[in-house]
Amino acid sequence: MAGLAGIIAGESAICTCGLGNGLNYRGYDIADLALKCDFEEVAFLLLEGELPTQAQKDELMAKIQAGRDLPQGVKDVLKAIPASSHPMDVMRTATSALGCIEPEAEDFSDQMDKILRMLGAFPSFLVYWHHWHVNGKEVDLKSDETTIAGYIVERLKEEKPLDVEVKAMNAMLTLYAEHEFNASTFANRITASTLSDIYSCMTTGIGTLKGHLHGGANEVAIKFVLGFDSVEHALTEVDGLFARKEKIMGFGHRVYREVDPRSPIGFDLANELKELPTSDPKLFDIAKAVRDKVKAEKGLPDNIDFFGGLIYHYMQIERLYYTPLFIMSRAAGWAAHAFEQRANNRIIRPGSEYTGVEPRDFVSIENR
Repeated sequence: MAGLAGIIAGESAICTCGLGNGLNYRGYDIADLALKCDFEEVAFLLLEGELPTQAQKDELMAKIQAGRDLPQGVKDVLKAIPASSHPMDVMRTATSALGCIEPEAEDFSDQMDKILRMLGAFPSFLVYWHHWHVNGKEVDLKSDETTIAGYIVERLKEEKPLDVEVKAMNAMLTLYAEHEFNASTFANRITASTLSDIYSCMTTGIGTLKGHLHGGANEVAIKFVLGFDSVEHALTEVDGLFARKEKIMGFGHRVYREVDPRSPIGFDLANELKELPTSDPKLFDIAKAVRDKVKAEKGLPDNIDFFGGLIYHYMQIERLYYTPLFIMSRAAGWAAHAFEQRANNRIIRPGSEYTGVEPRDFVSIENR
């Protein structure tokens, strides 16, 4: 079947989505996790199967914080990557470099240590490369911010983040952390099924996420919203898109037919962030009007990418960094799937239906 739509490709105990009960990680509703937990707790849940105790959370966060510093070899690679490179290529290359310097054990006995190292290092990859090429300096990777969410905002902007920014970033990390057998996770599991190392699993996921049909929808969605100067302008243009039968990014979902359970959370977060002094509340009004019109006239619900892009925009994050932020979140889900696959493994090698020519005789080159 084209795109493997409707095909059950394996078993997993990590996540359910689109089964009539919203989106759940290890049985917990996404709304509870996004609004009541730090992302580090959610990462622990995905990786270990249960939410951590306070002592387990403290230990986990200490290990992730220790992983923020980068070996000089990785810093040299980040300096050498051109400023014109796509940030997703930066993330993929830095991950490979770290894997060369700090390889995983052949028996995977240190797999948990390696993914916690990466959860600490992923934000630092982007932060270090950004400040070297954009601001012309070697940024300090140390921070008093204890959470991944706070660290990302604080180090990118080099100013103490507001509580509402940390809340929003934390929730976004959780909302994007896991989503069953999506393209990048399935690709990651294929790599894991060959019993490759965790860095190769991560780079597989990153490479797949880079594709325009997977990651990056929130970048396109916010670009769309920014193109209008009023609600009226937006609604007129949407009518034109309907007439031309063109797609609007941020609407509809392959799994969710009625509502993306992450979207109401994203809507509320954007509504909070629009009140920041640096925010333009008009953008929220435009986005809401477009959402309501598309739902009313086409029956398509918005997905998390539609207001997700606005959330990052309100936090003044560079648009090309939205998908690298996705990596920092989804890495927890990718690793959980890689661990699960390698623990009960059979190499993933499907067959295909042949559509080529029938068997034929070979013709020597002088007679062709």
